[in-house]
Amino acid sequence: MAGTVLVGVDNSDASRRAVEFARDRAKALGVGLVLAHVIPWSPYSFTTPEENERRHQRREEELEAARTQIVDPLVASIGDGVEVIPVIRHGDRAELLVAFAREYDSAHILVGRTGESRMKTKIFGSVPSQLIQIADVPVTVVP
Repeated sequence: MAGTVLVGVDNSDASRRAVEFARDRAKALGVGLVLAHVIPWSPYSFTTPEENERRHQRREEELEAARTQIVDPLVASIGDGVEVIPVIRHGDRAELLVAFAREYDSAHILVGRTGESRMKTKIFGSVPSQLIQIADVPVTVVP
């Protein structure tokens, strides 16, 4: 049996439901819960030299905001009985969630159904559909 259950989170109601489901799954399996938030970031963005100088500061501010506004409240909602490992990084959401699952020996990845626009989903695909195609472990999408 793997050592954790991984749940990808954002600030949506579906994400909160996914955390509840993941908490119950982790308890049932007697494993830890990795609570992962990925801030979308592309290395292919074009910036001016001035923007590059501020880029690191902006990334640090984004990480801190994600921790205080999204991750910490979700960790607090989990309660006792489950070890929680919070993870926040910048990058491609689906690729990083799969990498986290490998890194933390996760038996299962859970995510909430996304609230992205239909146009964006048609062009780029949704995170859940990308996960289903590339993950090495089962993926559950919570409505």
